[in-house]
Amino acid sequence: MATHVKRAFKYRFYPTDAQAAELSRTFGCVRKVYNMALAARTEAWVLRQERVNYNTTSAMLTAWKKTEELAYLNAVSSVPLQQALRHLQTAFTSFFAKRAKYPRFKSKRKSGVGAEYTSSAFRFREGQLTLAKMAEPLDVVWSRPLPDGIVPTTVTVSRDAAGRWFVSMLCDDPSVKPLPVTDAAVGVDAGLDHLLTLSTGEKIANPRHERRDRAALGKAQRRLSKKAKGDGANRAKARAKVAKIHARIADRRRDYLHKITTRLVRENQTLVIEDLTVRNMVRNHKLARAISDAAWGEFRSMLEYKATWYGREVIVVDRWFPSSKLCSHCGALTESMPLNVRTWTCDCGRTHDRDVNAAANLLAAGRAVTVCGDGVRPQRSTPAGRSSVKQKTPALKG
Repeated sequence: MATHVKRAFKYRFYPTDAQAAELSRTFGCVRKVYNMALAARTEAWVLRQERVNYNTTSAMLTAWKKTEELAYLNAVSSVPLQQALRHLQTAFTSFFAKRAKYPRFKSKRKSGVGAEYTSSAFRFREGQLTLAKMAEPLDVVWSRPLPDGIVPTTVTVSRDAAGRWFVSMLCDDPSVKPLPVTDAAVGVDAGLDHLLTLSTGEKIANPRHERRDRAALGKAQRRLSKKAKGDGANRAKARAKVAKIHARIADRRRDYLHKITTRLVRENQTLVIEDLTVRNMVRNHKLARAISDAAWGEFRSMLEYKATWYGREVIVVDRWFPSSKLCSHCGALTESMPLNVRTWTCDCGRTHDRDVNAAANLLAAGRAVTVCGDGVRPQRSTPAGRSSVKQKTPALKG
């Protein structure tokens, strides 16, 4: 039996006042149950070195609902509460496997708000979605149709900081299939002057989405800072204004990256990128804003999951590979290459554009992996559809 890709389709919806109140109660209960279960698991380990699993926390939830203090948990659907416990179990599994940090408590303001419903807690019929505990279907804006004949397996409802409501429907999508195999391969160098430079010589512009709204964002942030701290209505309005500008910037950035990554995956069988440590790079206060706006991490994430979907390969070259300082023609290594040097001439006489040369060297390193593994080695374990390499020798001729 063929396996289908799990794909989420996200839509905006506009709840009625009653639906908004019900969902807000559900969000609060989900956060409460998650935090109580996390506290119970932490206490059990600290005091008794006892590991508490999902089944135990599920029994705890049943007991909590019977108490007078927590009786309000019965007013919302039980499915999102159980899903919160499952998510906590997943978080602990990742922690014990050393893939993530210790789970943290959910904050009312700082954590995202949402609730997940499985198939037993929603009804999807004739293009209408109705959640448990609700009499009327949600007013969903179907910006794109779901693939014919598929039914969502889970539905996640969320509200962002700007006050917008979204529903994400997870489906088995049979329409996502591997693309025809091609010989095309490309090296991709990320930058700031240009968002991406390809080994073909093409440069993809950096729209600098945040800069377009910087004046409006600064004005809104100054107004927010002048409001009295607390839960006042004026401060809430000012906070929502800031959040809306941030959301507008993020939407434009995400749309741009989706278009770029889809095109690259469709055109190339192999894509070679550099393993950039964005978290460390943003410590440079002069470049932090520009680096965050470029969203290299989001670009890599999109590229990797789309490559997995469509049968492509993403090779990640180690961050210490001297892609900019290496001559892609003769393999000579230049000792230093300041950031302000955009073009340079090698001793062999070849003049290089810094970014195009770096992309060409990344492609050469990636090809070394796919052909024979010569001159490179695995950097760390990676998911399917992606390889990661590290240079052994100071020069890699391409």
